[in-house]
This record gives sequence, C-alpha cells and structure tokens, in this order.
Amino acid sequence: MFIIIPAAVICAPVLCVVLLFLFLTIIEYRPKPVEEVPFTSEKAMLSKGEPVSIMTWNIGFAGLGKNEDFFMDGGKMSKPDSKKTVENYFSGIKSIIGTHESDILFIQEIDTKSARTYKINQVEAMKNFTGKGKAFAYNYNCAFVPIPFPPMGRIQSGVAIYTDFETISAHRLALPVPFTWPTRVANLKRCILVTRIPVYENGGATGQELVLANFHLEAYDSGEGKIAQTKALKDFIDSEYAKGNYVIAGGDFNQKFPDSTAFPVISPDGWIPGQLDASITDGGWKFVYDDSKPTCRSLEAPYNDEKAKAHNWQYYVIDGFLISPNIEELSVNVIDEDFENSDHNPVYMNFILK
Repeated sequence: MFIIIPAAVICAPVLCVVLLFLFLTIIEYRPKPVEEVPFTSEKAMLSKGEPVSIMTWNIGFAGLGKNEDFFMDGGKMSKPDSKKTVENYFSGIKSIIGTHESDILFIQEIDTKSARTYKINQVEAMKNFTGKGKAFAYNYNCAFVPIPFPPMGRIQSGVAIYTDFETISAHRLALPVPFTWPTRVANLKRCILVTRIPVYENGGATGQELVLANFHLEAYDSGEGKIAQTKALKDFIDSEYAKGNYVIAGGDFNQKFPDSTAFPVISPDGWIPGQLDASITDGGWKFVYDDSKPTCRSLEAPYNDEKAKAHNWQYYVIDGFLISPNIEELSVNVIDEDFENSDHNPVYMNFILK
C-alpha cells in the first residue's frame, strides 16, 4: 500500500507528459513542401523604371515592445501581461506603418489566433488598416506549446505580404526543419511566403514577374537550420531569376550580413546571430541593409530599465533584403522607433526594376 501510493504519485505526471506529446504528435502541423495560400489582390500596375517602396518588419506579435523580455533570450516572460498591452503595441506598430507608407509591406511574427496575443487576428486587422491586398502563411501553428511555465498554449503565427499591386498567386514554400521529435512537434515550421506581381512596360505586360519572398529564418537552433534554410532560399531565388523574373527576398535573416561589422557581440552567453555567406551574392545579387542603426535588440531584459541606458546593450543588424541583379536599390534606411513597440526596427527600401 505504502509502495503503491508513491509510485502512483510519480507515474501520474509522467503519464500526463507522455499523453501530451502523443496528442501533439498526432495533431502536429505537417505542411506540404509547396502549398497554395489564399490571397487578395489590388489593381495597381507595377511598371519598369518607376520608383517603388517596400518595408520589412518583424513586429514580434505586438508582444515584445519596450516593457518586455523573453525567456528564450534569458528573460522571464513568454507573453504580454494583458490584451490591452498587445493592443497598445499593435496600435503603435500600425501608426509607424501608416506614417511610413510603402507600396509593399513584409511582416514577420504576426498572429492570427494565439493565446499569447489574446486571440487578436492581427493579419486581418493589418489588412483592414492598410487597405492593401494580402497573403499569409504559417510559420508556427501549434494547438498547445507546453513551455515555459505557465505554458504559451495555442500559437498561430506567420509571415504576411501586403501590397497595392496586382498579385497573381501566393504560395507557402516549406523550409528545412532542424528539430527532431519530440522538440519538433511544438516548434516552428518555417517557410518562405512567395507572391507574384506581373511587370508592365509602357502599359503592356512584359511576361516577367516581380517575385516577392518574405521569410523569418531560424533563431534558436545550433546553426545548421539557418544554413540549410538560407541555401533553400538561395536555390529558389536563383531559379526565379533564371526565368527572367525580378526577385526581392526579405525579412528577418537572424544572421549578420557579410560586410557589416556594426554592433559586435558583447556577451558570448547571450543570443548570437548566424553569419551569412558572402558567396550568396555571386552573380550580381546584393544584400540591401542599413547598419547605421540596429534592426533588433536583445530580449534579455525590458528596454525601459536602467540597463537600456547603459552602453553595453546588445544590438543586431539582421533584417533587410536580398535583391536580384536586375533591380536597382535607390535608398535603404532603418526606421528607428527605439524598439517602442517591437524588439525589431522596420527597414525601408526604395528601388526600381531595370
């Protein structure tokens, strides 16, 4: 009797964990290598030689503003304290986007129906705010994320593209997943969201397309995931350029750009970005970024405390674009909002199709 009771006390939690992972394994999000995704299209024509603007921003699900840290970076929090907090950050994000209006908008870490963002459908709210055509693809789709404590619960999040230009298709391209079971079942399944815009010249269709590729590459892996995903991205964009198309790949690389030495790593114990290979630009491709200001901050502590005022705060430049040789960059700059509403700053580029 005295042996059976302690055994039951020990076995019950173990059984619960086993059943949880069995459940998560059964319902695991298993996207196909290529999937069509719903999209809406506007009517504006994209013409060669005319200036076009594009912004990319990892908005951190409107939950990683100045008052937040994050447990994966050494902080304590896993989600904002209240729905009001998310609404305030999201309102600030929309204000910045409205102030710096762009023809094309890439967003990463935008939620549809997640516990961490109190089930606010940010994807649709952003569409309604911008009035642009929209496409969205999941990067994270899990019914229950069991970590940390209390658990994060349901997460539905991904990447989105908004534009006024005519869009003819949208697809989700799966990227390699570096995680194995059981970590994999409640983890991100990253992707490239690809949309296609027909290109015109003198009012007539050229038969070419501007291929937009929005992504958020691996963050918390040992490095192999970033490398494999970057290779998959490069293979795809090379194939599109070989067809005669224009290509802009952009988003959160979670890697440093080859020629940038800005904001070196201060502490080897903190989160360290990967390093992009300079050979990616072989053949005339170009990384477009601005490292005069950081595009990302460490989440080891809230940004409103005394540490933020010190000189040893960890910053990164990991957001930007990769453009094909037939695109000319006119300007690029980081919109420095001092991480008020997200742990990332947006990056804004003007370009023309040659």
